[in-house]
Amino acid sequence: MTDIRAAHTADLDPITTKAVRTLLWDVFEEMPEQDWDHCLGGIHVLAREGAELIGHASVVQRQLVHGGRALRAGYVEAVAVHGDHRRRGIGGLMMAEIERVVRGAYDLGALGASDVGAAMYESRGWQRWQGPTSALTPAGVERTPEEDGGVFVLPVDVPLDLTGEITCDYREGDLW
Repeated sequence: MTDIRAAHTADLDPITTKAVRTLLWDVFEEMPEQDWDHCLGGIHVLAREGAELIGHASVVQRQLVHGGRALRAGYVEAVAVHGDHRRRGIGGLMMAEIERVVRGAYDLGALGASDVGAAMYESRGWQRWQGPTSALTPAGVERTPEEDGGVFVLPVDVPLDLTGEITCDYREGDLW
């Protein structure tokens, strides 16, 4: 039986935090420190079977600009399921909890998807952003054409023009 639990970063004990870091390193074969930092400070959804951590996803607050408005976004990070437990619906269970948090606390959900993950997000109602992507950087707003087509959103209450421009706030490392 898979147990799904949500907890804020502040409520993770050191053993759980280390287990999450180890899982992410194993699944992604490497986890740069900046990417690790991106998944902290928000809500973590943990999937366990018994004492074993087999899955993780987190949602952190970011600000996105679209249509002349600053939007409070629940940005999804570090979605991972241990290789021995894939294709059993665990990713979907974790995303259901992430989506509950997004719908209850944010104007929209957003994430940058890999080619492998895109199908799961689309099947759950996430929509591919079709317009140009940009980032607010210390040098000003800069286009991020390498991210075009890889950003997905989960609309909540704010009308979105998926063909318009969307700009994310700045952070070290991967901007999206």
